[in-house]
Amino acid sequence: MLPRLGVTAALLAAGSLAFAADPAPLTPAQLGNAIKSDTLTIPTPGELFAALTKPGSPNWAGQYRGPIPMTFSNRAQIALNLGGLIADGFIAIEAQDSQQVKNIGTDIIKLAKALGVSENVLSRGKSINEFAENSEWSALQEELEATQNEVKSSMQSNRDQDFVILVSLGGWVRGTQVVSGSIQNDYNEATARVLRQPALVSFMQAKVKDISPELREEPLVQAVSAQLSDIQKLVTFPNGGTPTAEDVAKLNAAVSKLMEEIQRKVDAK
Repeated sequence: MLPRLGVTAALLAAGSLAFAADPAPLTPAQLGNAIKSDTLTIPTPGELFAALTKPGSPNWAGQYRGPIPMTFSNRAQIALNLGGLIADGFIAIEAQDSQQVKNIGTDIIKLAKALGVSENVLSRGKSINEFAENSEWSALQEELEATQNEVKSSMQSNRDQDFVILVSLGGWVRGTQVVSGSIQNDYNEATARVLRQPALVSFMQAKVKDISPELREEPLVQAVSAQLSDIQKLVTFPNGGTPTAEDVAKLNAAVSKLMEEIQRKVDAK
């Protein structure tokens, strides 16, 4: 069960994130009303993965990555990596891998705690373990979505909206890495259209520019912002064209490079 959508749904319907069968675009008035109803439109990893509608089942376990550091000292880097870990949790659920879900759930709670989120978030670690132990996959997906929403809600109450943006962005980067990697391994024109996201990337660039000046000066945030400009070109196709296998490979390389930079441990000065 996917979370209810606000502006994300408007962007999907308008064709910024196109699926195999492009839906009718919203009118300017409908889009405007949707934008007023929400604060963030970056798709969750679960939404991105649901777009993989090609025949057969993707090799989710083939999209696993190695463990990432758990001792980041920079809050911006923690937030970006927390978003990536949440995406990893959705991958493990899709793969129906109980042990991987438990491992990632533990890491999610560690990074969430480092950001100073509420006890409500931390208490969800036990639920994730219990659902994984009993292979309750639907309940697990709902619990992971609830954990993600709880993280954002807790940070918003602490006036940490800037970090909410970074958590969502980190999840999108990792999610796009997985989706593009899956499509690259088994190219399908219809499914490749999910990577056509120019308006969405523009939106993310604008959100990064809206964060506090102090946070924008962080080297990692600057690097993410700069690389989003390059990624923008890779998800834009003239006249609504379909990404070729080569286009998909280029996008995967770009988001993989960005993900590596996000998870790279830098010694504190």
